This record gives sequence, C-alpha cells and structure tokens, in this order.
Amino acid sequence: MENITIQKKELKAAVRESVREVFEQEFARLRASLLPFVSRAEQTDIEKCYKKPARKIAKDIEIKV
Repeated sequence: MENITIQKKELKAAVRESVREVFEQEFARLRASLLPFVSRAEQTDIEKCYKKPARKIAKDIEIKV
C-alpha cells in the first residue's frame, strides 16, 4: 500500500470543497422537492390569467466596491 503525503492545508481545502459541492447538490434537491408540481393545464390557466412574466427588472441596485 502506497502512502501519499499531503499538507494539512491542502487536505483541509480539498475536504472543504468536497463538502461544499455536496451541500450545493443536496440543497438543490431539497429546493426542487419543495416546489409544487404544476400540470400543463394549470400552467396554461395561470398564463391566461396573469400573462407571462415581463423580462423587465423590477428593482435595480448599483453597489460600488
């Protein structure tokens, strides 16, 4: 069995990045599971009543750094 030498900082960074990726994936799944299912008929009814959303920006905030 071969031993691999890695610095503590590099190992910590690799673990942190891996955990971050897993959290992102799991939160994406959670958000998707919490969204209600909308059938095609229901979606067309919503679009008839409220039209399609405008592509205009509702609020524009400029931040200088």
